[in-house]
Amino acid sequence: MNAFTSTALIPAAGCTNTPRSAPIDPFAARYGRFLPRELRAESAGMSWAEFTATYAPQHGPVRLGGWYAEAARAGRCNYEATFGVGETIHTAAATATGPVSAMTAMMHTLGMPLEILSFHQFDLGDTHATFLLCEADGRRLWSMGIAATGTESALRAMTAGANRLHASR
Repeated sequence: MNAFTSTALIPAAGCTNTPRSAPIDPFAARYGRFLPRELRAESAGMSWAEFTATYAPQHGPVRLGGWYAEAARAGRCNYEATFGVGETIHTAAATATGPVSAMTAMMHTLGMPLEILSFHQFDLGDTHATFLLCEADGRRLWSMGIAATGTESALRAMTAGANRLHASR
């Protein structure tokens, strides 16, 4: 048995407790939690290194630097971020109900539109993982962010999504 297969008891039609070997996704192999179904199918058979290189690229046209949040009125916050886009440093700001909506607005301001179609987040104890199905200009793809907090993992996943979607810049 290799790291990507497991003997699971999956009932077959008319049978019970019939052992069958089922592929395990790279995230489940590492953290014991299954990826969203579509991402699991897409990444089946990848090593952890291949998975992170694909879905959480460390290099691309956009880099998130600083992130600042301050409470505002009516349940909103004022957010400010510093981004590197190519060789240029940009500061962007947004007032929003949460960091994901603020980051979405900022990405649009930078010319890196990103729509989140599906959002999945796991609390893994001292680590959080966020998986996003993102879209821009009719292209859809998955991205991942892992960090100490849910907010940071979501922002990393959004940055990875923008880098994947806008890699040709």
